Amino acid sequence: MSELTHFDAAGQAHMVDVAAKPETHRVAVAAGRIRMLPATFARLAGGAAHKGDVLGVARLAGIMAAKQTGTLIPLCHPIPLTRVTVEFALDQAGSSVACTATTETVGRTGVEMEAMTAASVALLTIYDMLKAVDRGMAIESVRLVEKRGGKSGHWRADPAG
Repeated sequence: MSELTHFDAAGQAHMVDVAAKPETHRVAVAAGRIRMLPATFARLAGGAAHKGDVLGVARLAGIMAAKQTGTLIPLCHPIPLTRVTVEFALDQAGSSVACTATTETVGRTGVEMEAMTAASVALLTIYDMLKAVDRGMAIESVRLVEKRGGKSGHWRADPAG
């Protein structure tokens, strides 16, 4: 297992020094899902939610969240993002919405946290906008599914996991 980089020799938390790392094109993809009652899903899919375009608002919330990651996660570097996308896939059979967030930069550190923050906040926004009709919705499996760039190169999650 790799050494934990956010702790110094004395065990104190610190921000990792990335000054000596080369700038590379970095990409991260995160995904998650929100499950809901079939009736809630039908309202969302049919555009009948009283608060309006739920997925449009959630997409914007995810993009805005990615840009704020450095202020939300204490030891994350503020990163100039070059691209953020937030996409949704509706699953009628599972009464759920899958969210995929992709973040990119050219920099010295990765954008994994930005992608996971975007997916998380997008799903939380769906919850917020639909909670009046379904407080039992469940956000599940927010995780990193792929990252490219940097010293560790390309990594992809096991599709079975």
